[in-house]
Amino acid sequence: MTLLRNATLVLPRGVVANGWVQINDGRIAGCGSVESLPESPPPASSESIDLDEHYVVAGFVDMHVHGGGGSSFTSGDRDDALRAIDFHRAHGTTTTIASTVTADLDDLEHQIVVLSELVREGRIAGIHLEGPFLSSARCGAHDPALLRDPEISVLERLVEAGGGTIRMVTIAPELPSGLEAVKWLANQGIIAAVGHTDAEAAEARAALDRGASVATHLFNAMRGLQHRDPTAANALLADDTAVLELVNDGFHVDESLVTLVFKSVGPERVALITDAVSAAGMPDGNYRLGPLDIQVADGIARLMDGETIAGSTMTMDVAFRRAVQAIGVPIEQASISASLTPARAIGVADEVGSIEVGKRADLVVLDKELKVVAVMSRGEWFGSPKLPKPVTAG
Repeated sequence: MTLLRNATLVLPRGVVANGWVQINDGRIAGCGSVESLPESPPPASSESIDLDEHYVVAGFVDMHVHGGGGSSFTSGDRDDALRAIDFHRAHGTTTTIASTVTADLDDLEHQIVVLSELVREGRIAGIHLEGPFLSSARCGAHDPALLRDPEISVLERLVEAGGGTIRMVTIAPELPSGLEAVKWLANQGIIAAVGHTDAEAAEARAALDRGASVATHLFNAMRGLQHRDPTAANALLADDTAVLELVNDGFHVDESLVTLVFKSVGPERVALITDAVSAAGMPDGNYRLGPLDIQVADGIARLMDGETIAGSTMTMDVAFRRAVQAIGVPIEQASISASLTPARAIGVADEVGSIEVGKRADLVVLDKELKVVAVMSRGEWFGSPKLPKPVTAG
C-alpha cells in the first residue's frame, strides 16, 4: 500500500486541501481530506509520502498524439513507439491514443498492426487514424497525393488490420462517402471525428446526426467561425455533446478563442490534446512526420515550406499548465479537460481520468508551479520521481 498525504487533491468536484490518496494493488483504494483519513494504522508494508505544497491530479489522457522525444508512432517500428510512450509518460500522460498520419495504405496497415500489439499489451489505449480521409483543401501536414475518399471497403480493411484496436478515425464529411463512413464507424463503435475539413455547417451537422462525436483539433485545418456563412467549426461548437479537441500551445489557437471555448461549452466538452510530433522535447531542427519532412524553429513545427503547421512540440503537462496559468481555467476544470473528458470520449472513464475509488492509480504529482515532480502509472512510480523520502510503516 502507498499513502499520499497532505497533498492538494484536484478532483472533478473541486480542490481538497490537506488531502490523501491510498493506493492498493495498482488501484485507488481511498481518497479525501485529512479529516476523513482512517484512524486504523496502515499495514507494515505501506509507504507514507508527505506531499505538502504539492498537487496530485489524475494522469493525463492524450487522445491525439503522433510521437515525441525524437520517436514516432508513424514509423512502423515497435521500439520507436515505446520510446514515444515513455517520453510522454514522463510528462504525465498515463493514457495514450497513438495517432497516425496519411500514408500509403500498405504502410498504414503495417503501422496499425504494430500499434495494435501495443494496445493488446496495455501500453496504449487505442489507435487514431488521422488520414487519409481528409479534404485536400485542408490537408495541413498530410501528403495530398495520398488522400482518398473514405470508401467502406478501405475502412473495413484498416479496421480489420487493427483487430478491434482502432478507437477513432478523422473524416472530412463533405468527401464522397464521407457521411456514409461516419455512420459506418459509429455503428462499429469507433469514434468518427470531424476534421481536416472544408465543410459548411450543414455538412458537419449531418455528420453529427450520423454519429460523429469529436472535433479533431478544433479550428485547425478547418474554416474558422463565421457569423453569416457558418462553418464546421460553428456546428461543432454549437452542438450539445461533441467533444472539442484543442491544441493549447499558445500558437495553434489564440488564447482569447481558447477562453471563449471554455466559457461557451465548459470543461466537460473540451479535450486538451498535444498533437505532438517526434520533435516534442527535442531541439529545433529537421524531423519527419509520416512521409513528410518537417522543420522546427523556436519550438514550432512546420512543413518545409515554412508556413504549414505540422503538429506541435508540446506535452500534456504544458497544455494543462497553460490552461490554468495563461487561460485562467480553474485547476479542477483544467484537470477535467486534460484527463476526464478525453477518457470519456474514448470510452475508458470507468478506469482512468479522475481520482476516484476503484479507478487505476494513474496520478501526477505537481509542484506549486504545476511542473511534474512524479508520475504514477497503475500504482507504480515511473522513471525517477522527485518525491520527499517515503516513510515505511511498522
